[in-house]
Amino acid sequence: MNIVMIILAVIGGAVLSMQAAINGKLGSQVGVFRSAFLTFSVGALVTALLIFFFEPKHALTLLDVPKWQLLGAFCGVPYIVVMVLAVQRIGAAVATVAVIFGQLAMSMLIDNFGWLGNEVIHFSMSRLGAVICLGIALFFIYSSNKANTLAK
Repeated sequence: MNIVMIILAVIGGAVLSMQAAINGKLGSQVGVFRSAFLTFSVGALVTALLIFFFEPKHALTLLDVPKWQLLGAFCGVPYIVVMVLAVQRIGAAVATVAVIFGQLAMSMLIDNFGWLGNEVIHFSMSRLGAVICLGIALFFIYSSNKANTLAK
């Protein structure tokens, strides 16, 4: 089952990259905030339909959970706005790898310290190696973009 979840996460990442490229183009034509608004509006509508047709009953409602857990809803806004801006200026690949670098770094802190009620997964040398490799990948992808821009 873990392999299936990894595959689904990879597919989710691929879709996010497509979304970033599409929203970057849309944002350059209609505005960053209009593009972000469309993303959240369509997302809210689709999610509402999924809730209506597929969500099983839960013991708690959104009004019953600790209020700090509702703050997660705000975390998507900076991501969408930043990606719409960044893709226009640095391209989809650099923007995506930079976001993944930020995600990896923060998720390792969350894992290591068990923040936000998550299980503790301690930092290791292999995790450090992953961060370094991703940082190197970001450097090379960004450098390649600059080299291609100068060659034109």
